[in-house]
Amino acid sequence: MNKNGFLILAAALLALLSRAPNAHGQESGSRPDPPAPSTSSAAPSTASAGVPVPDAPSAALRDLLAAACAHDESSFEKFLTSRNAEAYSRLAPTARTELMKRFVLLDGAGKPTLSVNPSGRPGIRCTTPDGAADIQLGGTEVRENIALLPLDIRDASELGAGSPHHILMGMVRENSSWKVLSLGMLFLDLPSLEVEWDQAASGNNERVALADLKTIATAVETYRKTYSRLPESLSKLGHASKPSPDAAGLLEADLISGRSDGYVFRMVIVGANDVGAPAQYELSATPATYGRTGKLSFFRDAKGKFHAADHQGAVGHSLDPIVE
Repeated sequence: MNKNGFLILAAALLALLSRAPNAHGQESGSRPDPPAPSTSSAAPSTASAGVPVPDAPSAALRDLLAAACAHDESSFEKFLTSRNAEAYSRLAPTARTELMKRFVLLDGAGKPTLSVNPSGRPGIRCTTPDGAADIQLGGTEVRENIALLPLDIRDASELGAGSPHHILMGMVRENSSWKVLSLGMLFLDLPSLEVEWDQAASGNNERVALADLKTIATAVETYRKTYSRLPESLSKLGHASKPSPDAAGLLEADLISGRSDGYVFRMVIVGANDVGAPAQYELSATPATYGRTGKLSFFRDAKGKFHAADHQGAVGHSLDPIVE
């Protein structure tokens, strides 16, 4: 989604909040949020007896941030709208982790510590091996099925705790539960973002796929020199306590399985004979999901040349352009 699209959605949300006929908003000042049972499924707050319980949107956002801190994908997904959750499930693991990092502004997986201030507003400290962040939620403003929650994120590892980042979060009620709608005033729209992320990751996947194909070819040639024949399949190149023709110890597990970094690898022996130096073989690498994990199909011909072309996800061939 481009910048204009985000601004249009932001304007639409503000218009909805301003004209809601039966709205009962809570100011984000010093008044406590009205107590309400949490609809979230994460760990309860550490509030002591007599301290107000966070309202439902605050509790949901608190638990989402705790899941983001811990890089807990399954818990994090519970607080996404159904549309975003579907797209989230299709993202590569690295992309899911990158998304969670954006919510707490920390790189490594951390340990969340929950708290509630005397006004009943949740706070979280996310502690990682490389640093820590303190997150304090402000008062909730609820209009119909939309809630806005200000929060401050402060780098707790800095001397004097550092200056906070002020962010306004949007939540929406979906199926009686509160889900995250926006990060700041940029609306969370994973179906649109996943296309952009896939395109960004596709080029790197293609480079890695070609390098992996060359690694497989080197392992096959080493196997041929060692055992005077070609391996019947990539599984023969796997690791074992003692190298043998059935487990030569020449490839890592992901390449032995035939799937790595969004690509599928195959080996075909050319002709019926796999014995001796004259035996020939071909290798291929094709995108596991065309257009998402890559577009180029790579091919190693029987003469040892490597080729690449866009075959819409199909296997390449020796007529494709040669690549180094």
